[in-house]
Amino acid sequence: MPPYEVSFEEDAERMLGKMDKSVRQRILKKAIQLENDGSISRHLRHGVPCFVEEVGGYRIAFVIKEKQKRILFVGDHKQYERWYREQ
Repeated sequence: MPPYEVSFEEDAERMLGKMDKSVRQRILKKAIQLENDGSISRHLRHGVPCFVEEVGGYRIAFVIKEKQKRILFVGDHKQYERWYREQ
């Protein structure tokens, strides 16, 4: 059993569904790696409890609560910058 359970927020899942199949596969592969990865990713910014992983030109933002990693955002760099400013 992986140390973390990874799940997608509704918005992140919708954004993932709109992506090209090859990009979607890369994002899902990274989500599987997040299940088994005990290391901590970089923080979104000081004071915000989000972490960020990069997949090529795409970003995955997530929070960690106990043994769960909840993905809040998935998108390209431009979409990420817009989302980041709103946090």
